[in-house]
Amino acid sequence: MRIQFLGHSAFLIETGDHRVLIDPFIQGNPRSPVSVEDLLGRGVSTVVVTHAHGDHWGNTMDFARAGATVVATAEIGGYAAKQGAENAVGANIGGTVRLPWGSVRFTPAWHSSSFPDGTYGGMPTGVVIEAEGKRVYHAGDTCLFSDMRLIGDLGLDVAILPIGDHYTMGPEDGARCLDLLRPKHAVPMHFGTFGLLTGDPEVFAAGARERGVEPHVLAPGDILGL
Repeated sequence: MRIQFLGHSAFLIETGDHRVLIDPFIQGNPRSPVSVEDLLGRGVSTVVVTHAHGDHWGNTMDFARAGATVVATAEIGGYAAKQGAENAVGANIGGTVRLPWGSVRFTPAWHSSSFPDGTYGGMPTGVVIEAEGKRVYHAGDTCLFSDMRLIGDLGLDVAILPIGDHYTMGPEDGARCLDLLRPKHAVPMHFGTFGLLTGDPEVFAAGARERGVEPHVLAPGDILGL
């Protein structure tokens, strides 16, 4: 499995013959190292959306119109279908969507969710991606919350956590999440894209090391191999 950071909260997971894109904010993302056209050429089969805000919903429909399956909450899946997505799967927190390459399990996230046009986007979520015997937790946008311990009970290989502050938790609380999640590896996200996202990833990395978790501060375009 290869996990490529595409800036902000966007990640591309390569597993077998499949390409899974999470929160595809590409166009308009000043930190994106790739274009929508680049990713379309790589054959994205699944797009996972944690919540409806524009910096996460992003270019979902570009990939949906190219045939990718959109996996999200019922509200986001329904919205995507109305926008022309032929393969939209709506689920909800606690549910698992099983796909040819693995599965997506929806977890709680403490945040808000609405589309750029103001349409309600349902509850925000995190997701646990399972493939090739690995479990990757992408927290979406959230604060620290105690039920992360239950997510950690699944046995996580990687936890990807927002640390930018202001709209999500900052790096100190991001590191505290690791006490509950207990992953092998930790990756910070949702920092530095815009001026208000001032959380320092090196503070998060230091907190991870103190907890015996291996941090990976990825620059946009970097790949973590598992």
